[in-house]
This record gives sequence, C-alpha cells and structure tokens, in this order.
Amino acid sequence: MAKELFVGNLPYSVNDDSLTKHFADYSPVSASVIADRESGRSRGFGFVKFDDDAQADKAAEELNGKELDGRALTVREARPKE
Repeated sequence: MAKELFVGNLPYSVNDDSLTKHFADYSPVSASVIADRESGRSRGFGFVKFDDDAQADKAAEELNGKELDGRALTVREARPKE
C-alpha cells in the first residue's frame, strides 16, 4: 500500500529535486513542493510518496524536526483532502 507524507516548514529554496534527494535514503517514489499558482514561489510545504509503508514511517520518525537549510521540518502522514 502506498503512503504519502506531508512535509511542512520547507525553505523556499527547496524544489522537487532537492526534496527527493533529502528523502533519498528512504526510497521515495516521488516528491513535490507545492507552489503558489500566481507567483510560482514555493508555499513552504510539499508531499513525498512511498510504495513501502515501513520506509514512509521510518522517514517520518527520523526526519520530523530535523533541519533543512536552517528550518526544522514537520514530517507526518498526509491527511486526505476534506
């Protein structure tokens, strides 16, 4: 079963590639930084998808609170849109 993680408090310099690299040790399927529709600038959060639930759980546990470019990340399981 696939699992998706929410990653918050991202530095605005982070893009899809750098987010994928940050999670590379956990074998993500994809990573996407959410951008503002009008300006194209990062909104400071993104999502990382995994095929392996155990790897997703390990990534969330080990990377939540870790710094990326001076900002402590918030990493948790993504909730469905309401």
